[in-house]
Amino acid sequence: MVSTDREVAAAALARAVLIGRAVATMIAAAAGLLLVENRWRVVEVLALVAAGTLAQLGALARWPRLAALPVAAIAADSVLVLAVLALSRGGIAYFCFAAGAGALAGVLLGLRAVPVWVAHAALSFAVVAGLLRRTDPPAELTAFVVAFPVAGALAGLGMFVATSALTRYLELSRRLVASAQRSAAASERARLARELHDSVTKTLRGVSLAALALPSSLRRQPALAEQLAGTVAAGATAAARQARELLEEMRLDAPDRDFTAGVHELLQAWSGSTGIPVRAALEPVDPPIHVGYELNRIIREALSNIANHSGARRVFVRLAQTRRGARLEIADDGRGFAVPRDLSRLQSAGHFGIVGMGERARNAGGDLRVESAPGAGTTVTVTVALEHHADLVPRVPAS
Repeated sequence: MVSTDREVAAAALARAVLIGRAVATMIAAAAGLLLVENRWRVVEVLALVAAGTLAQLGALARWPRLAALPVAAIAADSVLVLAVLALSRGGIAYFCFAAGAGALAGVLLGLRAVPVWVAHAALSFAVVAGLLRRTDPPAELTAFVVAFPVAGALAGLGMFVATSALTRYLELSRRLVASAQRSAAASERARLARELHDSVTKTLRGVSLAALALPSSLRRQPALAEQLAGTVAAGATAAARQARELLEEMRLDAPDRDFTAGVHELLQAWSGSTGIPVRAALEPVDPPIHVGYELNRIIREALSNIANHSGARRVFVRLAQTRRGARLEIADDGRGFAVPRDLSRLQSAGHFGIVGMGERARNAGGDLRVESAPGAGTTVTVTVALEHHADLVPRVPAS
């Protein structure tokens, strides 16, 4: 995979070098239109640079793996450099183009491009020597011109560093994406296991116990056997229903859906099916996906408890965003119950729903508090810390 990352980085930077070299060379050549007598030669250089660059970019676009064949690419580019030299006769356009060739070699070959840089530098020094023999420039200009041949090597070293950095960045990005995918898959498997454990598994365990007792009681206690058979049938039906409900809920679980809107629809649907009015005060909250899922399941479990056990006539739900996270409150005016200090004691009394809600709150990185008393209704409060904090926003009007 590292070689693939380098190929991607080399192809991307090669395109950037080709475009940058063409722009710099054409600007330098175009500036010469005002300084030379034979302007057609400058036009020919411009046309050659444009056509050569377009051909190279087209080849990279059609065959991206050309970046993995650097020798052939550098050989073809060197031919183009010689053509620019012949047309420009050692003008500034050639030196710009040659510097770009050194940068391209640094991208494709890395430090193996040293022979290419030496060859380009030797050719450029020969061109500079010829220019100095034909003209008598000032000393300051001579020093500047003599520095041109080393520009290709410096540009090549810079692009080698850039290619190495981009390759490491792509490799790190790929590893992070792969790690996130593995984490998401593990989280989804854990979530499915938790849902099966909380619903279908418990029902099937009861069915299994009843089925084990059925053979021994079939002859000795026919009435008990009949009762156990009914238990097995009812348990199997309940397990099938729970599995179907779980699958339906998972299909409806849309991670990219607005969380607050989903809560509002859930409350309306529950109120319509139970006939119990719900008053909601919902602030826009955008929790992470796993937190939103657990909060949604807590709301469903709390509403199920209200419908099955509380005898409530109305329900109030509040969803608020705090400076540190979010707070969810679900209150009813039902018959209430005595809440022990340790909520885990409710499990021995058969109140598995509240225990499960507490576990879900902890899975979401928060905590759950239950306030109730006989005849005083029940309030379930969940507070969670969000991974990203947003400013407080205006509240949606109560429904």
